[in-house]
Amino acid sequence: MNMILLTPLDLLLTASLVLALAITSWYQQLGLERQLLVAALRTTIQLVLIGWVLKLLFEQVNLLWITAIATVMISLAGYEIRQRQKHRFSGPWGYGIGTLSVFISGFTLTLFSLLVVIQADPWYQPQYAIPLLGMLLGNTMTGISLALDQLNKSALQQRRIIEARLLQGHSACEAIQSYRREATRIGMIPTINGMAAAGIISLPGMMTGQILAGAAPVEAVKYQILIMFLVAVGTGFGTLFAISLASHRLFDERQRLRVDRLI
Repeated sequence: MNMILLTPLDLLLTASLVLALAITSWYQQLGLERQLLVAALRTTIQLVLIGWVLKLLFEQVNLLWITAIATVMISLAGYEIRQRQKHRFSGPWGYGIGTLSVFISGFTLTLFSLLVVIQADPWYQPQYAIPLLGMLLGNTMTGISLALDQLNKSALQQRRIIEARLLQGHSACEAIQSYRREATRIGMIPTINGMAAAGIISLPGMMTGQILAGAAPVEAVKYQILIMFLVAVGTGFGTLFAISLASHRLFDERQRLRVDRLI
């Protein structure tokens, strides 16, 4: 099956639809037109740039360059996690919790899939390493940011309840346990919904892209199942780790609630 190549005119036609949506937002006074246009511009610039970078990486497989790209991706994922929280920790913790969590979950699972499952030669082939890491980071980042935002919001809104539990003799972990569970649940909902709907309600992005590129549907399905399982595990353990770190940070050494650490 030959792949149909898109022309700049094809992309311009779809861009005109985004512009039409922005005009509609302006007309309806939704206030979304600026965000929509900036997001579309960022998407275009970022994807074009990464396309050229990947082209260079594919031509010259180099572990040092791949490590540098992975470091940048993880660093930016940590930044996005921090920015997506309405209430976040001040200082290095605001960036460190998300970055460390996404590194442990996303990067570790990428290594596992490359070394154990795919077994490419060499194992750091950019054709596999960069897309896998990108998909894992993107989904894990969403789950972690949602969970941290919910936990911090609960700590602020339910401060009196948590402090009352501490006065009754509960430990810090016990006082905030119900809010930790709820935050973890919210962080996992998008991933679980995506898995439940895959193949019936929606065709996931990676599978669709491979089929459009000419890959056999059965092979595309295999890779999509692999990705969805890895995303679920990465999001789950990454969220649990982030919530554990954040919960510990919400209390001091004397087990007093410290919402003043949030901004």
